[in-house]
Amino acid sequence: MSKPPTGRRGPYAKTAQRRQEILRTAIEVFAEYGYHGSSLREIAARVGMSETGLTHHFGGKAALLAAVIQERDEEDQVRWNSIGSLHNLIAQNTRRPGIVALFTLLSAEATAPAHPAHEFFTGRYDSVRQDLMEWVGSGQRDGTIRTDLDPALVAQILVALMDGLQVQWLYDRDADMATAFDLLMRTWLAP
Repeated sequence: MSKPPTGRRGPYAKTAQRRQEILRTAIEVFAEYGYHGSSLREIAARVGMSETGLTHHFGGKAALLAAVIQERDEEDQVRWNSIGSLHNLIAQNTRRPGIVALFTLLSAEATAPAHPAHEFFTGRYDSVRQDLMEWVGSGQRDGTIRTDLDPALVAQILVALMDGLQVQWLYDRDADMATAFDLLMRTWLAP
């Protein structure tokens, strides 16, 4: 009797690859058509599978949306650690309006405790605020950020600023998110 193969091969590797393919395709479709204009049928067709097969991997449209947002957030997470990195995140978001619109819509819908993405967004906002509080505290210790500011309030304001700027930009693509962000940041920097 031969030994079973080791490593990520066989059906498990194919399943992981298939999930990644579905995620990449869902990002494209959601960015192209938005949340309400897209369908699982369209995503399934683009990856060459049935809608039932697609729901086997993600359970439904809301769960797939949550996975897309989590994928996007994992890419961005490392960027919540400096003024420069937040500025770069804003610049990156101006190049992906579909994802920004999707994130904005899903984060609002997920405020309902029964929403499938509720726990994800609750955890995301807690984690982002914690990262920002640590960054502000570090900046206060090294003298780059004013020491009279409460790191928890600064973190809360930064999250509101980032999300609010995105909403305004979705309504008016001439709104300059980066300049508005930079203006506020200058008020917090140590003299």
